[in-house]
Amino acid sequence: MSNDALVTRLREHLGKAAVLTDADVTDAYSRDMMPLAAAGKPLAVVLPSDVEGVQAVVKACAEFEVPIVPRGAGSGLSGAANAIDGCVVLVLTKLDQIVEIDEGNRLAVVQPGVVNLDFRDEVEKHGLFYPPDPSSYDWCTLGGNLSTNAGGLCCVKYGVTTDSVLGLEVVLADGSLLKTGRRTVKGVAGYDLARLFVGSEGTLGVITQATVALKPLPQLPSTLVAAFNSTEAAGEAVARVVREGLVPSLLEIMDATSIKAAEAYLKTDLGTSADCKALLLGQSDAGGEVARRELAALEQICVDCGADLAYATEDLEEGKMLLQARRVVLTALELYGVWLTDDVCVPRTRIAELIAGCERISEEVGLRIAVVGHAGDGNMHPTIVYSPDSEEEFARAKKAFDAILEVSLSLGGTVTGEHGIGRIKREWLAREIGDVGLRVHRQIKQALDPGNLFNPGSMFSL
Repeated sequence: MSNDALVTRLREHLGKAAVLTDADVTDAYSRDMMPLAAAGKPLAVVLPSDVEGVQAVVKACAEFEVPIVPRGAGSGLSGAANAIDGCVVLVLTKLDQIVEIDEGNRLAVVQPGVVNLDFRDEVEKHGLFYPPDPSSYDWCTLGGNLSTNAGGLCCVKYGVTTDSVLGLEVVLADGSLLKTGRRTVKGVAGYDLARLFVGSEGTLGVITQATVALKPLPQLPSTLVAAFNSTEAAGEAVARVVREGLVPSLLEIMDATSIKAAEAYLKTDLGTSADCKALLLGQSDAGGEVARRELAALEQICVDCGADLAYATEDLEEGKMLLQARRVVLTALELYGVWLTDDVCVPRTRIAELIAGCERISEEVGLRIAVVGHAGDGNMHPTIVYSPDSEEEFARAKKAFDAILEVSLSLGGTVTGEHGIGRIKREWLAREIGDVGLRVHRQIKQALDPGNLFNPGSMFSL
């Protein structure tokens, strides 16, 4: 059966406008935001607008034995949505309906093409809150968040995407529609299939709908900033926060390189001394006296651990200004070149050791490496800066990327906290989970997708 016949079949099901084959157009859908990951040339890009369209695409591709790569907005940082030669890229952005918001049961039913921020804004109108907040939340889609089990700045208190998922609808490799999970607070009937598909990076099926739990809308945040003249002191402050049972809604860390980049970009100083080596940013969304007590406790811990500066504010705009320094770091680093961001997670007691390891790697490869991250859960984002015009610097950046993963594993960490494995960390997944773990992954893949239809070569090879 020819590729032309498959394209004809897809157009019969979806309409000509929803099946794109022009190379200039399909190239735009061929990769995500990770420069290290290879991308191929897709046969076609399809944009179904309903679940029946998704099922038709899956059935047709299965019949023609053409692989499918599911894709959302393309904001990922692991190459998990990258095309392979001759595949069909299945774009889910047109499935963009908020099907239901159930205020009484604090849940919502959404399609995968809904943009994270749009969804958060909509549920906020009902006095509710959807916690997962990836840095790209203003343009990433919920389907991509589900597929990579995305996190964000609020994970320390609210967890990652899977912690908000009650159930899913998933199109399987034979085109059937699997419905998983529940709408109740509790439910333990059978295997937890919803959590199996969350984080599977499009390798097991295509998520077409999700039922997610919502929280009451939190109070406006109060903010703390603390500056330290050593990363060890900042790391000890984080460890003390955990040991003493404090759960801020946000706890972020910036190293010296990140601080300087943010100050240069914002054209301001952050009130830190010239020898500031680390900055902690914390927030409480408890409101009122509870928030004041939380921030006072955080402030005291920072002072006890040697902070040169510790300052708390209930002023919303001042808090936004302080947090802006953290949010602009990646953009700020573009002043020096293009960036390659890593994603590792280490025990919270070993954050300072990771930062020290990144400083050593920076000296070894001769490239700027800035470290920012979610200190409250140990998820760090070392970011390597290199010249876009230098292949030799790109090679050194790749060397640094792998060296950072090595350090993370040596500290008892993991090679990804929220970005996923995709096509750039397959060998690292194998190292982390071992032979038995990899065998079980392959058995699950073969049971649900025996023809290796979905995203072949991503996460691991069969």
